Amino acid sequence: MSKGKRPRRVERYLQRELQRKGALHMALIDPDKCTPSKAAEIAQVAKCAGSAAIMIGGSTGITQEELDAVVKAIKKSCRLPVILFPGSLQGLSRYADAVWFLSVLNSTDPYYITEAQALGAILVKKYGLEALPLGYIIVGEGGAAGYFSRAAAVPLDHPEIAALYALAAQYMGMRFVYLERGSGALSPVPPEMVGVVRRTIDVPLIVGGGIRTGRDAFAVVTSGADIVVTGTVIEESSEACEEKLREIVAGIEQAAEGRRHGK
Repeated sequence: MSKGKRPRRVERYLQRELQRKGALHMALIDPDKCTPSKAAEIAQVAKCAGSAAIMIGGSTGITQEELDAVVKAIKKSCRLPVILFPGSLQGLSRYADAVWFLSVLNSTDPYYITEAQALGAILVKKYGLEALPLGYIIVGEGGAAGYFSRAAAVPLDHPEIAALYALAAQYMGMRFVYLERGSGALSPVPPEMVGVVRRTIDVPLIVGGGIRTGRDAFAVVTSGADIVVTGTVIEESSEACEEKLREIVAGIEQAAEGRRHGK
């Protein structure tokens, strides 16, 4: 196998887990907000709580060496796949398993739609990372992600706009779609929007931002989310991290079971 080519192990793992469980949880760790040892501890807690993978990203001021140290620490402590969630070219590490190769579809700046991806593609290949093509759609206020990517965020009361972007992503060959409410959002993506997007596309739907409780997770999965991402709740509740994650995972599992039985 030539350098830079790797079988789609992480994607196939996610597909198998989705088929087996119906819906999944991923923990998002910001390497700018914790030390390598703390990141490793959170990853282990997430694994014990039932998370399917660890995402790394969301920071704005971390060096390559710091990112590598966090990823290596997590890989040493936890056998879950580590998927990069880069906010910039500095968000790539050769030590991870995969990267969300994302395009901010509703950005008003071409840099975040195709230019950063062109610059990052060669690094993804050199590092031998598995690329997971992702259509990234920012909704509501969008938080820091929306601000820095200059997104024309989709209004929460216009789910049909999010669905159009999501369908475009699928038709362009992206194998995942992500609805992003924004880090620190006070509420999740509205269930109506999740439902409209889910009924429009055939690829897995990821939802993140504002999901803080099992009830929040239950609502978005019942509406159609396949993967739920939480990050802020980990940062804010470090002492009760496992308890909070177990609550969220339980909400996901309950909703997935209900979907299987048509409830």
